[in-house]
Amino acid sequence: MAGKPKLHYFNAWGRMEPIQWLMAAAGVEFEEKFLESAEDLENLRNDGYLMFQQVPMVEIDGMKLVQTRVILNYIASKYDLYGKDIKERTLIDMYTEGMADLYEMILLLPLCRPEEKDAKIALIQEKTKNRYFPAFEIVLKSHEQDYLVGNKLSRADIQLVELLYFVEELDPSLISSFLLLQALKTRISNLPTVKKFRQPGSPRKPTNAKSVEEARKIFKF
Repeated sequence: MAGKPKLHYFNAWGRMEPIQWLMAAAGVEFEEKFLESAEDLENLRNDGYLMFQQVPMVEIDGMKLVQTRVILNYIASKYDLYGKDIKERTLIDMYTEGMADLYEMILLLPLCRPEEKDAKIALIQEKTKNRYFPAFEIVLKSHEQDYLVGNKLSRADIQLVELLYFVEELDPSLISSFLLLQALKTRISNLPTVKKFRQPGSPRKPTNAKSVEEARKIFKF
């Protein structure tokens, strides 16, 4: 019997978070292998475990997978969270790629220079209100179903709800006028597996200064 997937990353919020969300929503138990120093990262590289010399890396089904979106695709396919056919998978890909654009803007915010921060936050707020959230609100309104694609839970729903929480930490007011997104957030958050993942003491990582400090220590930037 195969063991639990092993997730290799540092012990703070970052690019592993959507992978953890997806595994948790699928009810998959996993182990976390934390990088605690630059030497830990270098050891993984020297052992040939990191194809492109970077993390996150997930050991699953005899493979050592890197590249976040590839890992998400594999998990979604394995646990039936990736649509029923090529059309649904294409929609899921299109939606999650849009989410990734906004996610990346917020992810990199702590790394910007202090004098640039206010302008970058304003840009994120503008694009959230006028581009990204309206797009997903329209999708939900267009088919009046509970989920984004095929009226069935998919990685698109889970990643969108993670993004909603992420945006709320930056500016809670941004979701206030999007009623269908609020309803989706409540619906997904009430799934037993997601509710368990969001409880205190779960593997979910908060977004805070520790994340940046841990990343700087390990990646030396």
